[in-house]
Amino acid sequence: MTPDERDELRATVRSALQRDDAAAVLAEQLGAFGLAIPEEHGGIGCTLAETHIVCEEIGRAVSPVPYLNSAVLVPQALLAAGAHDRLPDLAEGSVTGALAWAESNTWDPAAIRAEVRDGRLYGVKEHVLDGAEADFFLVPALLDGSLALFEVDASAASVESLVPMDQTRPQARVTFDGSPAVLLGTDGEAVLERLLAVAAVALSAEQLGGAERCLELTLEYVKTREQFGRVIGSFQAIKHRLADMYVLVESARSLSRDAARALAEDAPDHAERAAMAQSYCAEAFQTCAAEAIQLHGGIGFTWEHQAHLYFKRAHSAAQLFGTPAWHRARLARTVLAA
Repeated sequence: MTPDERDELRATVRSALQRDDAAAVLAEQLGAFGLAIPEEHGGIGCTLAETHIVCEEIGRAVSPVPYLNSAVLVPQALLAAGAHDRLPDLAEGSVTGALAWAESNTWDPAAIRAEVRDGRLYGVKEHVLDGAEADFFLVPALLDGSLALFEVDASAASVESLVPMDQTRPQARVTFDGSPAVLLGTDGEAVLERLLAVAAVALSAEQLGGAERCLELTLEYVKTREQFGRVIGSFQAIKHRLADMYVLVESARSLSRDAARALAEDAPDHAERAAMAQSYCAEAFQTCAAEAIQLHGGIGFTWEHQAHLYFKRAHSAAQLFGTPAWHRARLARTVLAA
């Protein structure tokens, strides 16, 4: 896409996310669920740089649209595994897919213990985003001691909806007890390594969008709230904190968008850039969300104000697909090994 086309996409998605039927509009009218799916498989044929724009806007709106899993992670997993049958339906949004990965509260591939025996899957997956809405699951599991990728129909699994801290992002625990599993690819380690980078970049986009919106909301407030006969935005202490938020947002923007370009171009160091982006953007969003509550004063602590939604999204997103510390540790091992 050209820069003008990306600006138009951003504006259109931002407008669509204000509607009650945002998911349907994104899928059916804008084709956003098929942005990074090749045209020969029913998509638009853009890159992950374009899905990055949608993820930014979802982060700004704290939207519950099941985009991260069904439009980004699942299609990229299928493409990496060379399994294309589900892609047309995912592109048009007629089905919802969910990546069921985490075990023992970690996304470390070494922690996976789910296994397939005689074509049937056994194991429990945690923190499955939009798991209760899924039509099918993509499941990394052991096959003869090696990681492979499987597809399991949602009707063959036991799905327990959870009540997470961030209720704008539904999660589920999914139990597979002899569920029929279709083998999609045997190189599970390579698929998961790719997906870690994809997830990190997509989350960094959401975190950037959320941090940016926290800054905007706070700026609007401090320009109108008066204390001691002056708007509080005129106080030097407030200006310093806003300046710190601005630096965090702009640094997050640079890192996240650079990582998105590297991933879209399949640059040799795209995994390292993804780890840097996610670890920085996660903490930037957490800080900006906390500052937004503080600088909004009493109203910022109430459930009536939207600040708490950003705070919860910031802290829940920082735990998904690896904490900032975990990503930094992986990055350090990569750098030291080079």
